[in-house]
Parts: sequence; C-alpha cells; structure tokens
Amino acid sequence: MLSENTIKIVKSTAPVLAERGVEITSYFYKTMFEAHPELLNIFNHANQKQGRQQTALANTVYAAATYIDQLEVLLPAVKQIAHKHRSLNVKKEHYPIVGEFLLKAIKDVLGDAATPEVLQAWGEAYQVIAQVFIDIENEMYEEANTNKWEGFKAFKVMKKVDESSLITSFYLQATDGSDVPAFQPGQYVTVRLTVSGEEYLLNRQYSLSDAPGKNYLRISVKREGAEPSKLGKVSNYLHDHVNEGEEIELTAPAGDFVLDENNNSPLYLISGGVGITPMMSMLKRVADKQTDRAVTFIHAAKNSEVQAFHQEITETINLLPNARKYNVYENPTASDREKKTFDLEGYVDYQKLQEIVTDKEADFYVCGPVPFMRNVIDGLETLGVKAENIHFEFFGPSINLKEYQQA
Repeated sequence: MLSENTIKIVKSTAPVLAERGVEITSYFYKTMFEAHPELLNIFNHANQKQGRQQTALANTVYAAATYIDQLEVLLPAVKQIAHKHRSLNVKKEHYPIVGEFLLKAIKDVLGDAATPEVLQAWGEAYQVIAQVFIDIENEMYEEANTNKWEGFKAFKVMKKVDESSLITSFYLQATDGSDVPAFQPGQYVTVRLTVSGEEYLLNRQYSLSDAPGKNYLRISVKREGAEPSKLGKVSNYLHDHVNEGEEIELTAPAGDFVLDENNNSPLYLISGGVGITPMMSMLKRVADKQTDRAVTFIHAAKNSEVQAFHQEITETINLLPNARKYNVYENPTASDREKKTFDLEGYVDYQKLQEIVTDKEADFYVCGPVPFMRNVIDGLETLGVKAENIHFEFFGPSINLKEYQQA
C-alpha cells in the first residue's frame, strides 16, 4: 500500500506529465535501448519511429499519476496492455529495467523539479503499478501454458492467398504437428521474423481472420508503404519473401477485443480497411455458433480492388437468416458501378449510420484507422448508442482515442 504522502506527491506530478510526458518517454526509450539494445528484439520499431509508442506510454504514465489512489479504474486499460505484453513475451525480469530508466528519464528531463521526494514517491508507485502488470500477465502466461505454448512457436505456411491488391492471407499450422489452440474471435498473434540485413528480430501483431475451431490459424496482412526500407518492413517481407512451406514464429493468441459469445443481442460489425480482419473472425464464428443472431456487417474501403474477402463475406452472410451487409466505397471504380459491388458511396459517418442502424441497443464492434473509428464512434454516440455498447480496437500501441481526437 502506498502512503497518503506518496499518493499526494505522485498526483501532484500529473500536470507536468500531461505537458512533458512524451518528452519524458522519448528520453526513456532512447536511454533504455542504448543500455539494453537486446530489448529491441521485443519492441515494434515502426511504432518507435512514428512516436506512437512514446505517446501511448506517456498516456499511461499520466493516467497512473491521476488515478494512483484508484488503480482499479485503470484495470481495463492495464489488461489491454498486458495482453500486448504477453503476446510480445515481456517478462517479470524486464520491469526493473523499465523502472530504472523511467525514473532516470523523469529526473533528467524535469531537472530541479524532480526532487528527491518526487523520485522516491514515483519509485514506490512504480513498484505497485509494475506488480499489477506482473500479476495479470502471469495469469495470462499460465493460461497460454495450459495449451503447451510458451513463448514463440514455429508455424508453417500451408497456404498463401491474395485477398485483394493489398491484403494477403497466410494459413498456418504448427510445425511440430500440435493442435491449433482455442482462441476468441477478435484476438491477435505476434509474428516474429528474422530478416536478412536487420540487426534485431522484428515483431508485429496481426488479428486472426478466421473463426476458431479450424485446423489452422489465418492471418491476413495488408502491404504497408511502397518502400520497404521506409514503411511496412514486416508486411512487405511477408508478402514478398514468405512463401508456402516456409516458417514463421508466433506467440499464443491474445487480446481483449473479442466477441461476447454469451450475448445473443443484435450485432453490428463495422470495419474500415484492414480492420476487417478481426471482424471476419467474429462473423464466421457467429455463422458457426449463433446462426439465429441478427448481424449487420458494414465495411468501408476505397473500392473493390482493395477490399478483401468480398466473396467470403457474401457466402457467410448467406448462411445467416438474420444477416445483412453493406459495402461502403469511398471511390468506386467504373466496374464497381457496373457490377454493383457496393451499397453506399462515401464514408461511414453519422448520416450513413442513421440509414443503417435500426437497433440502438445492439452491440457495436468497430475496427479500422483512427479517423474512421472517430467518425463511426462519434456517429454512434450521436445516434444515442450507449458507450458500453461500443467496442473498438485500434491497431498499434494503446491510445486514448478521445485524447487523440483532440490532438
């Protein structure tokens, strides 16, 4: 338990953390990686370069300072981060390293403002916060171990399928012949690659895009960026160099953006771009286990050339007596207009949601780029959908979507 004085000091640092949080976390990562370059085998380098990891950590540190006396308020966010840590194989022994360099960053960046009392209070607070993460992550590791899956495991690419001009699916089976583990629709795996010319291992997280219960795991990867040296190193490598019969490494499925299979209320699955991947897992699970459930599948894409799973969605929807789908194209091609491959033109915004949504008490799952999610969530809230009925997943480090909107 933290003393009242420690809590008071930590909470008093919240304003400066709000102002200089990213500066502190950027310095933290720089000094930690200089001293422990082996940790670069764990982190997503692209998120580091784009500043997303620094911003996400700054949000977390600020939230910890604000709610240090009510850590239970942070548990949903802690669990979301813990899933990512477990998926990346972050272990108990990493936390003292993080604590050492976080305190160093606070001290060096804030200078005289980081008094001995402030540093001592944050040292005590960090121990408590770290233990919360460690305890939750230990439970997650134990759960993964019940499936006899510890750390990274080799999987062979059994099939590679082009789903669109940008997205390719990889069908994976364990190289050792073991069974595919159970997972929840919406979860993801971490893919680890050894790439020639790269000093460190590369890790990326990809949603599983098919229902549980198959004899394979499927990930569907969007090619990111035109120049692999600048963007999308992993996605480009998977597209161009990982072929059928070759192996990649995965950790056990993780993530808390999952379909509530105990709920039979009407369901809206709303995705933009590659955000369609967890929605495919959810849709196909409903087709397997909840065939009478009312489902509305809404997907936004530029046009049919980049939309993945067009035929698969249609076939799955046709299996469900209470299902409907909407393809919303931003810039349909002449062929799209001729063949009528889309239902609505433009963006998924309040006006379109007003046309489509018939049950505001339904459950809504949203996944896609941040601007897309911002439009959809704002639109749903304007329609009167309760916040607890809106579930969303952001690809990348955890962020506060509302704060991102205002940035």
